[in-house]
Amino acid sequence: MCRNIKTLFNFDPPATEEEIHDAALQFVRKVSGSTRPSKRNEEAFERAVDAIAASVRELLDTLETSQHPRNREEEAAKARAKAAIRFA
Repeated sequence: MCRNIKTLFNFDPPATEEEIHDAALQFVRKVSGSTRPSKRNEEAFERAVDAIAASVRELLDTLETSQHPRNREEEAAKARAKAAIRFA
């Protein structure tokens, strides 16, 4: 899995369309093996990003949980602390 794709489910506030698009873009980049498609493949690349983003939005909208929503700032602080230990 791409390290840059973050968990988007069960956050308050919910994931934005930009976050979903960025995750879809990272996935398509990983699967296709290129960060920037050629002109010939640009349309297919963008269609794939849009299709995956739509699927992710549908998934996030239909998932259910009994857990309380996570706080973005708290999760970011935990990630920074973990990275500080890992890369210290």
